[in-house]
Amino acid sequence: MKLRLSLVLIACIVLSQLMAHAADRTNLCVMTFNLRYASSKSPNSWPERRPVMRDCIASIGPDLIGTQEGLYQQLKDVATDLPAYEWIGLGRDGGSRGEFMAVFYKRDRFEPLEYDHFWLSDTPEVIASSTWGNTNRRMVTWVRFRDRISNREFYFTNTHLDHALQPAREKGAALIRQRLDALKTELPILLVGDFNAKAGDNKAYDILVRDGGFTDSWTAARERRGAIVKTFHDFGGPRPGDERIDWILSRGPVQAEAAEIITFNKNGHYPSDHFPVITWVSWSR
Repeated sequence: MKLRLSLVLIACIVLSQLMAHAADRTNLCVMTFNLRYASSKSPNSWPERRPVMRDCIASIGPDLIGTQEGLYQQLKDVATDLPAYEWIGLGRDGGSRGEFMAVFYKRDRFEPLEYDHFWLSDTPEVIASSTWGNTNRRMVTWVRFRDRISNREFYFTNTHLDHALQPAREKGAALIRQRLDALKTELPILLVGDFNAKAGDNKAYDILVRDGGFTDSWTAARERRGAIVKTFHDFGGPRPGDERIDWILSRGPVQAEAAEIITFNKNGHYPSDHFPVITWVSWSR
């Protein structure tokens, strides 16, 4: 009898470990990262930051990354330095011109099923359109993926709201909500980006989270790891505070397991003027 109970106990332990391992494999690590455009000005020029950027992202190994501000050659450099990833994007001025809202994904894990772009303006299908007084064109890139491990499909959406005009931020958030509502999907939606607005204290946040049905993964996460610092630091390093302008939002059957603001640096040299934000998410029933 004791032997039988011992064997049952061992079997239960092994089964629980196998289930935990399977859950780890199906969880996603999602990152949003404003790369800071490729400037030639030292000490934060792109050639100086590039190896730090490579090591920062490689140290985390996210499954999906939404980047903002990256220029075409800069994104090609990132792809060269991180060969496990493919990427999708379009310059906000059309073609390879201007900043990208690029989506990087691990090629072995994800299959892109469809993707598209739209501009944050009254004419969202018009490339490089800007009608709300903002001088920088703003846009969205979205991809519908299939996760080869879980066989789940989901949408991944990446944006960068205006840095100067609050009305443009609010209209941008409302348009994103409208376009994602129009999908009429029950699939999970992940929405990431640099929203240039403090989470929890801006109408753009309210439009998406309080009124739009999105969940802020930072506040919803079962665990928050690391220091709570401002996500924009202007190459000055960590500054205490809860001013998060870089968000990872979700809608649908998604659970945020953990979240972290990554303060990676090498000898005081930072990869960008923003800290990347990551969330580990799992699919819920």
